[in-house]
Amino acid sequence: MTDDTPDPMKILAGALPFLKRYDDQIVVVKYGGHAMGEEETALRFGRDIALLEQVGVNPVVVHGGGPQINAMLKRLNVQSTFIQGLRVTDEAMLDVVEMVLAGPVNKQVAEAITRAGALAVGISGKDGGLITARKLLRTVRDPSSHLEQVLDLGFVGEPASVDTRVLRLLIGADIIPVVAPVGVGEGGQTYNINADTVAGAIAGALGAERLLMLTDVRGVLGPDGQLIPEMTVSEVQAGIAAGWISGGMIPKVETCIYAIERGVKGAVILDGRVPHAVLHELFTDGGAGTLIKP
Repeated sequence: MTDDTPDPMKILAGALPFLKRYDDQIVVVKYGGHAMGEEETALRFGRDIALLEQVGVNPVVVHGGGPQINAMLKRLNVQSTFIQGLRVTDEAMLDVVEMVLAGPVNKQVAEAITRAGALAVGISGKDGGLITARKLLRTVRDPSSHLEQVLDLGFVGEPASVDTRVLRLLIGADIIPVVAPVGVGEGGQTYNINADTVAGAIAGALGAERLLMLTDVRGVLGPDGQLIPEMTVSEVQAGIAAGWISGGMIPKVETCIYAIERGVKGAVILDGRVPHAVLHELFTDGGAGTLIKP
């Protein structure tokens, strides 16, 4: 551990008021980005999640796996197509996506947490009817004709409903659920779902105290490029309208708003590459990213 790396024990030393706030509360953590592929970062994340459970928090982890999917598709010489940042998923690609997300990635995350001393079980959104999905429909405006066209992303879905029974059974048994973001439609069709969206839907359905969105950026940056520590939903909406919240940050803040509108007390976008970012966010005054509140 380097001198500038925060010591989790030092963080917890002043954490008593925060421990009381989060005692027996559900915290949904979305874990993704390129940090997932770095072994030491993954093991550190596992230790932090295990520590949450050991101090009385009820964590639920939802993970992505874009880099791992890309690596497998490259090995299999399968070409990817993206529309507005979303992967177009045909039937052959769907098999690869489900294999990677619900297979090695899911089990590696659960194993890292279990190695750290907690008990974690990997599941997918298909298990126990957790996520009922519907086909995701997106429209785009043609720049020349200004007409809206419907995008067909293949077997890409969005949550239609979340049945929390399997999650609550695991939480009640002091087991940390680790969820892969795939779901099943009413007709039995499997869908690839954006992990951010799944995390927001699960957090809302569970009425979580916090939704933590670990990503590859520091948080929401203002027009001056500086990190904004705290925002209300209306301030976020104003930032989108003004154009300084843009690009890939828009779906992340929209997921936060979705969760808050369904009862989550607060949602945080923070840099998952920062050591112990989860602990720093929950158990210190300063926080580690951008907190979005009602």
